[in-house]
Amino acid sequence: MTAALDAKEFGRRRRQLMRMLGRDAIAILPAAPVRTRNADLPYAYRQDSYFHYLTGFPEPESVAVLAPGRPQGEYLLFVRERDLTREDWDGPRSGPAGAVERYGADDAFPIDDVEEILPGLMEGRPRIYYTMGTNEEFDPRILGWVNALRVQARYGVQAPQEIAALSHLLDDMRLYKSRAEQACLRRAATLTVDAHRRAMRFTRPGRMEYEVMAEVVHEFRRHNADLAYHPIVAGGANACIMHYADNDQVLREGDLLLLDAGCELDCYAADVTRTYPVGGRFTPAQRAVYEVVLRAQLAAIDRVRPGNHWDDPHTEAVRVITHGLVELGLLAGRPASLIREGAYRQFFNHRTGHWLGIDVHDVGDYKVGGEWRVLEPGMALTVEPGIYVKPSAKVPKEFWNIGVRIEDDVLVGRQGPEVLTGELEKDPDAVQDMVQAA
Repeated sequence: MTAALDAKEFGRRRRQLMRMLGRDAIAILPAAPVRTRNADLPYAYRQDSYFHYLTGFPEPESVAVLAPGRPQGEYLLFVRERDLTREDWDGPRSGPAGAVERYGADDAFPIDDVEEILPGLMEGRPRIYYTMGTNEEFDPRILGWVNALRVQARYGVQAPQEIAALSHLLDDMRLYKSRAEQACLRRAATLTVDAHRRAMRFTRPGRMEYEVMAEVVHEFRRHNADLAYHPIVAGGANACIMHYADNDQVLREGDLLLLDAGCELDCYAADVTRTYPVGGRFTPAQRAVYEVVLRAQLAAIDRVRPGNHWDDPHTEAVRVITHGLVELGLLAGRPASLIREGAYRQFFNHRTGHWLGIDVHDVGDYKVGGEWRVLEPGMALTVEPGIYVKPSAKVPKEFWNIGVRIEDDVLVGRQGPEVLTGELEKDPDAVQDMVQAA
Protein backbone atom coordinates (compact mmCIF):
# COMPACT_ATOMS: atom_id res chain seq x y z
CA MET A 1 0.00 0.00 0.00
CA THR A 2 1.19 3.51 -0.68
CA ALA A 3 1.84 6.01 2.08
CA ALA A 4 -1.07 8.39 1.60
CA LEU A 5 -0.98 10.07 5.01
CA ASP A 6 2.05 11.95 6.23
CA ALA A 7 3.59 11.86 9.70
CA LYS A 8 1.82 15.07 10.68
CA GLU A 9 -1.59 13.39 10.32
CA PHE A 10 -0.65 10.54 12.64
CA GLY A 11 0.95 12.97 15.08
CA ARG A 12 -2.20 15.07 15.18
CA ARG A 13 -4.25 12.00 16.04
CA ARG A 14 -1.91 10.99 18.84
CA ARG A 15 -1.95 14.48 20.36
CA GLN A 16 -5.74 14.59 20.22
CA LEU A 17 -5.98 11.21 21.93
CA MET A 18 -3.51 12.14 24.65
CA ARG A 19 -5.52 15.24 25.49
CA MET A 20 -8.48 12.92 26.02
CA LEU A 21 -6.45 10.44 28.08
CA GLY A 22 -5.14 12.92 30.61
CA ARG A 23 -1.71 12.90 32.24
CA ASP A 24 -2.50 10.11 34.73
CA ALA A 25 -3.28 7.49 32.07
CA ILE A 26 -1.39 5.33 29.62
CA ALA A 27 -2.62 3.83 26.33
CA ILE A 28 -1.30 0.54 24.98
CA LEU A 29 -1.96 -0.86 21.49
CA PRO A 30 -0.48 -4.09 20.11
CA ALA A 31 -0.08 -4.60 16.38
CA ALA A 32 -2.09 -7.27 14.62
CA PRO A 33 -0.56 -10.73 14.95
CA VAL A 34 0.57 -12.69 11.93
CA ARG A 35 -2.04 -15.33 11.06
CA THR A 36 -1.12 -18.73 9.61
CA ARG A 37 -2.89 -19.73 6.41
CA ASN A 38 -1.55 -23.28 6.22
CA ALA A 39 1.52 -25.14 7.45
CA ASP A 40 4.12 -22.42 8.06
CA LEU A 41 2.76 -19.97 5.48
CA PRO A 42 1.02 -16.80 6.70
CA TYR A 43 -1.83 -14.80 5.27
CA ALA A 44 -0.84 -11.50 3.71
CA TYR A 45 -0.29 -9.18 6.64
CA ARG A 46 -2.81 -6.45 7.36
CA GLN A 47 -2.15 -4.10 10.27
CA ASP A 48 -4.68 -3.67 13.06
CA SER A 49 -6.92 -0.72 12.18
CA TYR A 50 -6.52 1.08 15.52
CA PHE A 51 -2.77 0.57 15.51
CA HIS A 52 -2.55 1.91 11.97
CA TYR A 53 -4.78 4.86 12.79
CA LEU A 54 -2.40 6.09 15.49
CA THR A 55 0.99 5.05 14.12
CA GLY A 56 1.01 4.29 10.40
CA PHE A 57 3.58 1.63 11.35
CA PRO A 58 3.06 -1.39 9.07
CA GLU A 59 5.00 -4.16 10.82
CA PRO A 60 3.83 -7.00 13.09
CA GLU A 61 5.28 -7.85 16.51
CA SER A 62 4.99 -4.24 17.62
CA VAL A 63 3.43 -2.37 20.52
CA ALA A 64 2.58 1.33 20.64
CA VAL A 65 2.43 3.20 23.93
CA LEU A 66 1.16 6.70 24.64
CA ALA A 67 2.31 8.05 28.00
CA PRO A 68 1.13 11.66 28.33
CA GLY A 69 3.57 13.84 30.24
CA ARG A 70 6.51 11.40 30.11
CA PRO A 71 9.58 13.70 30.10
CA GLN A 72 11.67 11.43 27.85
CA GLY A 73 8.94 11.26 25.22
CA GLU A 74 5.22 10.50 25.16
CA TYR A 75 5.02 8.22 22.12
CA LEU A 76 6.91 4.94 22.29
CA LEU A 77 7.15 2.00 19.91
CA PHE A 78 8.38 -1.48 20.66
CA VAL A 79 9.40 -3.10 17.35
CA ARG A 80 11.42 -5.95 15.92
CA GLU A 81 15.15 -5.37 15.78
CA ARG A 82 16.95 -5.39 12.47
CA ASP A 83 17.93 -8.93 11.51
CA LEU A 84 19.66 -9.30 8.18
CA THR A 85 19.14 -13.07 8.05
CA ARG A 86 15.37 -12.78 8.61
CA GLU A 87 15.18 -9.79 6.30
CA ASP A 88 16.61 -11.93 3.50
CA TRP A 89 13.53 -14.14 3.92
CA ASP A 90 10.77 -11.76 4.98
CA GLY A 91 11.82 -8.31 3.80
CA PRO A 92 13.29 -5.24 5.49
CA ARG A 93 12.48 -4.15 9.03
CA SER A 94 12.51 -0.63 10.38
CA GLY A 95 14.10 -1.46 13.72
CA PRO A 96 14.00 0.97 16.64
CA ALA A 97 16.00 3.59 14.77
CA GLY A 98 13.61 3.50 11.80
CA ALA A 99 10.60 3.71 14.11
CA VAL A 100 11.95 7.05 15.36
CA GLU A 101 13.26 8.41 12.07
CA ARG A 102 10.41 7.39 9.74
CA TYR A 103 7.39 6.91 11.98
CA GLY A 104 7.70 9.73 14.49
CA ALA A 105 8.24 7.76 17.70
CA ASP A 106 9.79 9.79 20.51
CA ASP A 107 11.47 6.64 21.75
CA ALA A 108 11.69 3.10 20.41
CA PHE A 109 12.86 -0.20 21.89
CA PRO A 110 13.27 -3.79 20.74
CA ILE A 111 10.07 -5.77 21.17
CA ASP A 112 12.00 -8.31 23.24
CA ASP A 113 12.41 -5.61 25.91
CA VAL A 114 8.67 -4.97 26.35
CA GLU A 115 8.43 -7.25 29.40
CA GLU A 116 11.17 -5.30 31.13
CA ILE A 117 10.16 -1.75 30.17
CA LEU A 118 6.37 -1.59 29.81
CA PRO A 119 5.42 -2.47 33.42
CA GLY A 120 7.59 0.43 34.57
CA LEU A 121 5.71 2.77 32.23
CA MET A 122 2.42 1.57 33.71
CA GLU A 123 3.53 2.16 37.30
CA GLY A 124 2.07 5.30 38.88
CA ARG A 125 -0.67 5.63 36.26
CA PRO A 126 -4.06 4.70 37.76
CA ARG A 127 -5.77 4.09 34.43
CA ILE A 128 -4.71 1.96 31.48
CA TYR A 129 -6.50 2.44 28.18
CA TYR A 130 -6.44 -0.88 26.40
CA THR A 131 -9.21 -2.72 24.58
CA MET A 132 -9.60 -6.20 26.01
CA GLY A 133 -10.81 -8.96 23.72
CA THR A 134 -9.39 -7.74 20.42
CA ASN A 135 -6.00 -9.41 20.78
CA GLU A 136 -6.35 -12.64 22.74
CA GLU A 137 -2.60 -13.26 22.71
CA PHE A 138 -1.82 -9.89 24.31
CA ASP A 139 -4.66 -9.68 26.86
CA PRO A 140 -3.04 -12.05 29.40
CA ARG A 141 0.18 -10.05 29.27
CA ILE A 142 -1.61 -6.84 30.22
CA LEU A 143 -3.35 -8.56 33.12
CA GLY A 144 -0.11 -10.20 34.21
CA TRP A 145 1.76 -6.90 34.33
CA VAL A 146 -1.05 -5.23 36.28
CA ASN A 147 -1.22 -8.05 38.80
CA ALA A 148 2.56 -8.07 39.23
CA LEU A 149 2.48 -4.35 40.03
CA ARG A 150 -0.36 -4.83 42.50
CA VAL A 151 1.63 -7.47 44.36
CA GLN A 152 4.32 -4.84 44.91
CA ALA A 153 1.88 -2.37 46.50
CA ARG A 154 3.35 -3.10 49.96
CA TYR A 155 6.64 -1.69 48.68
CA GLY A 156 5.03 1.55 47.64
CA VAL A 157 4.45 0.67 44.00
CA GLN A 158 1.38 2.42 42.59
CA ALA A 159 -0.38 -0.07 40.35
CA PRO A 160 -3.08 0.79 37.80
CA GLN A 161 -6.56 0.57 39.29
CA GLU A 162 -8.61 0.54 36.10
CA ILE A 163 -8.43 -0.81 32.56
CA ALA A 164 -10.64 1.26 30.28
CA ALA A 165 -11.57 0.50 26.66
CA LEU A 166 -9.32 2.51 24.38
CA SER A 167 -11.65 1.74 21.49
CA HIS A 168 -14.34 3.90 23.11
CA LEU A 169 -12.20 7.00 22.55
CA LEU A 170 -10.75 5.98 19.21
CA ASP A 171 -14.10 5.01 17.70
CA ASP A 172 -15.39 8.53 18.09
CA MET A 173 -12.18 10.00 16.65
CA ARG A 174 -12.31 7.69 13.64
CA LEU A 175 -15.91 8.61 12.92
CA TYR A 176 -14.90 12.10 11.78
CA LYS A 177 -12.72 11.95 8.69
CA SER A 178 -10.06 14.62 8.24
CA ARG A 179 -9.37 16.19 4.85
CA ALA A 180 -6.53 13.74 4.33
CA GLU A 181 -8.78 10.80 5.15
CA GLN A 182 -11.48 12.10 2.85
CA ALA A 183 -8.90 12.20 0.06
CA CYS A 184 -8.07 8.54 0.80
CA LEU A 185 -11.74 7.60 0.59
CA ARG A 186 -12.07 9.43 -2.73
CA ARG A 187 -9.10 7.55 -4.20
CA ALA A 188 -10.52 4.20 -3.07
CA ALA A 189 -13.91 5.17 -4.50
CA THR A 190 -12.47 6.17 -7.89
CA LEU A 191 -10.58 2.91 -8.26
CA THR A 192 -13.66 0.93 -7.25
CA VAL A 193 -15.75 2.73 -9.85
CA ASP A 194 -13.19 1.77 -12.51
CA ALA A 195 -13.27 -1.86 -11.40
CA HIS A 196 -17.08 -2.02 -11.53
CA ARG A 197 -17.09 -0.54 -15.02
CA ARG A 198 -14.56 -3.13 -16.13
CA ALA A 199 -16.77 -5.88 -14.71
CA MET A 200 -19.88 -4.49 -16.41
CA ARG A 201 -18.16 -4.45 -19.80
CA PHE A 202 -16.87 -8.00 -19.26
CA THR A 203 -20.18 -9.58 -18.19
CA ARG A 204 -21.76 -11.87 -20.77
CA PRO A 205 -24.01 -14.97 -20.67
CA GLY A 206 -21.91 -18.10 -20.26
CA ARG A 207 -19.17 -16.47 -18.21
CA MET A 208 -18.59 -17.53 -14.63
CA GLU A 209 -19.13 -15.45 -11.53
CA TYR A 210 -15.49 -15.97 -10.57
CA GLU A 211 -14.37 -14.61 -13.94
CA VAL A 212 -16.16 -11.34 -13.16
CA MET A 213 -14.48 -11.32 -9.76
CA ALA A 214 -11.12 -11.78 -11.48
CA GLU A 215 -11.71 -8.63 -13.53
CA VAL A 216 -12.37 -6.67 -10.34
CA VAL A 217 -9.31 -8.06 -8.59
CA HIS A 218 -7.12 -7.34 -11.61
CA GLU A 219 -8.18 -3.70 -11.65
CA PHE A 220 -7.49 -3.36 -7.93
CA ARG A 221 -4.12 -5.08 -7.92
CA ARG A 222 -2.75 -3.23 -10.92
CA HIS A 223 -3.13 -0.08 -8.81
CA ASN A 224 -1.59 -1.72 -5.72
CA ALA A 225 -4.93 -1.93 -3.93
CA ASP A 226 -6.38 -4.90 -2.10
CA LEU A 227 -9.88 -6.26 -1.74
CA ALA A 228 -11.61 -4.50 1.14
CA TYR A 229 -13.76 -7.64 1.56
CA HIS A 230 -14.56 -10.80 -0.33
CA PRO A 231 -16.74 -9.68 -3.27
CA ILE A 232 -20.29 -10.85 -3.79
CA VAL A 233 -20.67 -11.84 -7.45
CA ALA A 234 -24.21 -13.15 -7.48
CA GLY A 235 -26.01 -14.14 -10.65
CA GLY A 236 -29.71 -14.95 -10.79
CA ALA A 237 -31.13 -16.46 -7.60
CA ASN A 238 -27.78 -16.01 -5.84
CA ALA A 239 -28.51 -12.28 -5.66
CA CYS A 240 -31.17 -13.05 -3.05
CA ILE A 241 -28.50 -14.50 -0.71
CA MET A 242 -27.27 -11.56 1.37
CA HIS A 243 -23.71 -12.76 1.91
CA TYR A 244 -23.30 -15.04 -1.09
CA ALA A 245 -19.61 -15.96 -1.32
CA ASP A 246 -19.14 -19.01 -3.57
CA ASN A 247 -18.95 -16.99 -6.80
CA ASP A 248 -18.77 -20.21 -8.83
CA GLN A 249 -21.93 -20.31 -10.96
CA VAL A 250 -22.45 -19.64 -14.64
CA LEU A 251 -24.09 -16.36 -15.68
CA ARG A 252 -27.24 -16.91 -17.72
CA GLU A 253 -29.15 -14.91 -20.27
CA GLY A 254 -32.16 -13.25 -18.67
CA ASP A 255 -30.64 -13.12 -15.19
CA LEU A 256 -29.39 -10.16 -13.19
CA LEU A 257 -25.88 -9.98 -11.75
CA LEU A 258 -25.46 -8.31 -8.35
CA LEU A 259 -21.83 -7.25 -7.85
CA ASP A 260 -20.81 -5.99 -4.41
CA ALA A 261 -17.10 -5.15 -4.39
CA GLY A 262 -14.78 -2.49 -3.04
CA CYS A 263 -11.08 -1.93 -2.76
CA GLU A 264 -8.86 -1.04 0.16
CA LEU A 265 -6.34 1.58 -0.89
CA ASP A 266 -3.96 3.28 1.53
CA CYS A 267 -5.81 1.34 4.28
CA TYR A 268 -9.15 3.04 3.46
CA ALA A 269 -12.09 1.12 2.05
CA ALA A 270 -14.75 1.56 -0.60
CA ASP A 271 -17.96 -0.48 -0.70
CA VAL A 272 -20.08 -0.40 -3.84
CA THR A 273 -22.88 -2.50 -5.31
CA ARG A 274 -24.41 -2.44 -8.74
CA THR A 275 -27.00 -4.76 -10.28
CA TYR A 276 -27.28 -5.22 -14.03
CA PRO A 277 -28.65 -7.59 -16.66
CA VAL A 278 -26.26 -10.33 -17.76
CA GLY A 279 -27.53 -10.15 -21.32
CA GLY A 280 -27.52 -6.36 -21.52
CA ARG A 281 -31.23 -5.64 -21.19
CA PHE A 282 -33.58 -5.69 -18.19
CA THR A 283 -36.80 -7.64 -18.43
CA PRO A 284 -39.87 -5.48 -17.63
CA ALA A 285 -40.13 -7.00 -14.14
CA GLN A 286 -36.43 -6.58 -13.45
CA ARG A 287 -36.49 -2.97 -14.56
CA ALA A 288 -39.57 -2.24 -12.46
CA VAL A 289 -37.88 -3.57 -9.32
CA TYR A 290 -34.62 -1.83 -10.19
CA GLU A 291 -36.33 1.54 -10.58
CA VAL A 292 -37.97 1.23 -7.16
CA VAL A 293 -34.60 0.50 -5.53
CA LEU A 294 -32.99 3.39 -7.40
CA ARG A 295 -35.70 5.81 -6.28
CA ALA A 296 -35.24 4.61 -2.73
CA GLN A 297 -31.48 5.05 -2.88
CA LEU A 298 -31.66 8.56 -4.30
CA ALA A 299 -34.22 9.55 -1.68
CA ALA A 300 -32.06 8.06 1.09
CA ILE A 301 -28.91 9.81 -0.14
CA ASP A 302 -30.78 13.11 -0.06
CA ARG A 303 -31.31 12.58 3.68
CA VAL A 304 -27.53 12.35 4.32
CA ARG A 305 -27.29 15.92 5.58
CA PRO A 306 -25.87 17.58 8.69
CA GLY A 307 -28.50 17.75 11.42
CA ASN A 308 -30.43 14.72 10.21
CA HIS A 309 -30.26 11.50 12.21
CA TRP A 310 -28.46 8.30 11.25
CA ASP A 311 -31.79 6.52 10.79
CA ASP A 312 -33.29 9.13 8.46
CA PRO A 313 -31.88 7.64 5.22
CA HIS A 314 -33.12 4.19 6.20
CA THR A 315 -36.57 5.51 7.12
CA GLU A 316 -36.81 7.22 3.74
CA ALA A 317 -35.64 4.11 1.89
CA VAL A 318 -38.22 1.98 3.70
CA ARG A 319 -40.97 4.46 2.79
CA VAL A 320 -40.08 4.51 -0.91
CA ILE A 321 -39.55 0.75 -1.16
CA THR A 322 -42.84 -0.04 0.60
CA HIS A 323 -44.77 2.24 -1.75
CA GLY A 324 -42.94 0.61 -4.66
CA LEU A 325 -43.73 -2.91 -3.50
CA VAL A 326 -47.42 -1.99 -3.40
CA GLU A 327 -47.18 -0.53 -6.90
CA LEU A 328 -45.51 -3.72 -8.13
CA GLY A 329 -48.22 -5.86 -6.57
CA LEU A 330 -45.76 -7.61 -4.25
CA LEU A 331 -47.49 -6.18 -1.17
CA ALA A 332 -51.14 -5.29 -0.64
CA GLY A 333 -52.44 -2.68 1.77
CA ARG A 334 -51.81 0.86 2.92
CA PRO A 335 -48.09 1.67 2.86
CA ALA A 336 -48.18 3.36 6.27
CA SER A 337 -49.71 0.25 7.86
CA LEU A 338 -47.30 -2.06 6.01
CA ILE A 339 -44.36 -0.05 7.34
CA ARG A 340 -45.65 -0.22 10.91
CA GLU A 341 -46.14 -3.97 10.55
CA GLY A 342 -42.69 -4.44 8.99
CA ALA A 343 -44.24 -6.21 6.01
CA TYR A 344 -41.53 -4.83 3.71
CA ARG A 345 -38.90 -6.97 5.51
CA GLN A 346 -39.75 -10.06 3.49
CA PHE A 347 -38.26 -8.19 0.51
CA PHE A 348 -35.90 -5.68 2.21
CA ASN A 349 -34.40 -7.24 5.31
CA HIS A 350 -31.27 -5.20 6.03
CA ARG A 351 -30.30 -1.71 7.06
CA THR A 352 -29.68 0.95 4.43
CA GLY A 353 -26.02 1.53 5.29
CA HIS A 354 -23.11 1.53 7.71
CA TRP A 355 -20.14 3.71 8.62
CA LEU A 356 -17.20 3.55 6.21
CA GLY A 357 -13.50 4.25 6.72
CA ILE A 358 -10.42 2.21 7.59
CA ASP A 359 -12.78 -0.72 8.10
CA VAL A 360 -15.52 -1.44 5.61
CA HIS A 361 -18.00 -1.63 8.48
CA ASP A 362 -16.24 1.17 10.27
CA VAL A 363 -16.36 1.93 13.96
CA GLY A 364 -18.63 4.49 15.64
CA ASP A 365 -21.82 4.34 17.66
CA TYR A 366 -25.08 4.54 15.73
CA LYS A 367 -26.95 5.69 18.81
CA VAL A 368 -25.87 8.13 21.53
CA GLY A 369 -27.82 8.22 24.77
CA GLY A 370 -30.44 5.94 23.27
CA GLU A 371 -31.11 8.28 20.33
CA TRP A 372 -30.01 7.91 16.73
CA ARG A 373 -26.80 9.79 16.13
CA VAL A 374 -26.95 13.18 14.44
CA LEU A 375 -25.08 13.29 11.12
CA GLU A 376 -22.18 15.76 11.04
CA PRO A 377 -19.70 16.88 8.37
CA GLY A 378 -16.83 14.47 7.92
CA MET A 379 -18.78 11.29 8.58
CA ALA A 380 -18.73 8.68 5.80
CA LEU A 381 -21.29 5.96 5.20
CA THR A 382 -22.80 3.68 2.61
CA VAL A 383 -26.35 3.94 1.27
CA GLU A 384 -27.54 0.56 -0.02
CA PRO A 385 -31.25 -0.29 -0.18
CA GLY A 386 -32.34 -3.43 -1.95
CA ILE A 387 -35.23 -5.66 -2.92
CA TYR A 388 -34.89 -9.46 -2.98
CA VAL A 389 -37.73 -11.60 -4.29
CA LYS A 390 -37.59 -15.32 -3.61
CA PRO A 391 -39.98 -17.77 -5.28
CA SER A 392 -43.34 -17.86 -3.55
CA ALA A 393 -46.90 -18.73 -4.41
CA LYS A 394 -47.83 -15.20 -3.33
CA VAL A 395 -45.45 -13.59 -5.86
CA PRO A 396 -46.00 -13.40 -9.63
CA LYS A 397 -43.51 -15.70 -11.34
CA GLU A 398 -41.92 -12.95 -13.43
CA PHE A 399 -40.48 -11.49 -10.20
CA TRP A 400 -38.97 -14.72 -8.89
CA ASN A 401 -35.23 -14.63 -8.09
CA ILE A 402 -34.87 -10.93 -8.76
CA GLY A 403 -32.34 -9.46 -6.35
CA VAL A 404 -31.41 -5.79 -6.71
CA ARG A 405 -29.14 -3.70 -4.51
CA ILE A 406 -27.62 -0.32 -5.35
CA GLU A 407 -24.89 0.96 -3.03
CA ASP A 408 -22.78 4.10 -3.01
CA ASP A 409 -20.29 5.65 -0.62
CA VAL A 410 -21.38 9.02 0.74
CA LEU A 411 -19.58 11.71 2.70
CA VAL A 412 -21.58 14.04 4.90
CA GLY A 413 -20.62 17.46 3.54
CA ARG A 414 -21.36 20.82 5.08
CA GLN A 415 -23.99 21.56 2.45
CA GLY A 416 -25.26 18.03 1.94
CA PRO A 417 -24.23 14.62 0.63
CA GLU A 418 -21.10 14.08 -1.46
CA VAL A 419 -21.50 10.80 -3.33
CA LEU A 420 -17.93 9.56 -3.62
CA THR A 421 -18.89 6.81 -6.11
CA GLY A 422 -21.49 8.85 -7.95
CA GLU A 423 -19.69 8.57 -11.30
CA LEU A 424 -20.56 4.89 -11.56
CA GLU A 425 -23.57 4.35 -13.79
CA LYS A 426 -26.84 3.42 -12.13
CA ASP A 427 -29.52 4.93 -14.39
CA PRO A 428 -31.03 1.80 -15.95
CA ASP A 429 -30.43 2.93 -19.53
CA ALA A 430 -26.85 3.90 -18.75
CA VAL A 431 -26.32 0.54 -17.03
CA GLN A 432 -27.59 -1.33 -20.08
CA ASP A 433 -25.31 0.69 -22.34
CA MET A 434 -22.30 -0.09 -20.13
CA VAL A 435 -22.99 -3.85 -20.15
CA GLN A 436 -23.51 -3.83 -23.91
CA ALA A 437 -20.24 -1.92 -24.53
CA ALA A 438 -17.51 -4.02 -26.11
